[in-house]
Amino acid sequence: MNTVVLTDPPRPPRDVVEAFAGFGVATVHEAMGRVGSLGPDLTPIQQGVRIAGTAVTALCWPGDNLMVHAAVEQCGPGDVLVVATAAPSVHGMFGELFATALARRGVAGLVIDAGVRDTADLRAMGFPVWSRHVCAQGAVKATAGSVNLPVVIAGQVVDAGDVIVADDDGVVRVPRSGAAGALVASRARVAKEEASREAFAGGELGLDRYGLRGLLRDLGVVYRTHEEYYSSQEG
Repeated sequence: MNTVVLTDPPRPPRDVVEAFAGFGVATVHEAMGRVGSLGPDLTPIQQGVRIAGTAVTALCWPGDNLMVHAAVEQCGPGDVLVVATAAPSVHGMFGELFATALARRGVAGLVIDAGVRDTADLRAMGFPVWSRHVCAQGAVKATAGSVNLPVVIAGQVVDAGDVIVADDDGVVRVPRSGAAGALVASRARVAKEEASREAFAGGELGLDRYGLRGLLRDLGVVYRTHEEYYSSQEG
């Protein structure tokens, strides 16, 4: 493991990052071609919250939050702290005291591929968290890791400066180099969904709007009345 703290990772333009807060995780994921999801196991400790910010990454040893302390110093307004561990860990490596320090620095929230604790306090103070585990067991501060080097969560590489979007559906990562293009695609996706929403509200079926009747036919799906189907089974 490289034991280094990078102090100046590149970030996309602030207005581009902030614009992602207007889109849900599912929309951004679909707009990018169904990539970037950090999987179903990172879940929010709160509901009804959506954030978008630039990643500050920390790679820690299991049950050791030393590098989280180092990462706090590298966080600023609009960042999202993204914590991964070198091996699976259920420890509550983050709690209310860390959140207090990060909130003071204007950090948008935390994504941690390990455990978090003090969840009631975190909700009360309005600090958003997405975690793999909730666990009261604490952590030590003994082993060096890295800050702002790439980390891997659910098979996705998250680098410092990537855009992180998180809501009730989970977390998605947008590569910093492709953030502007992903934003354009997300806007187009919203426009497309709005048109479909209006059509469905007017009574149109997805089978017709998406041209799915022919697909069903090509896949061998046939329509039968209840009587026709069960009469054929008896025969």
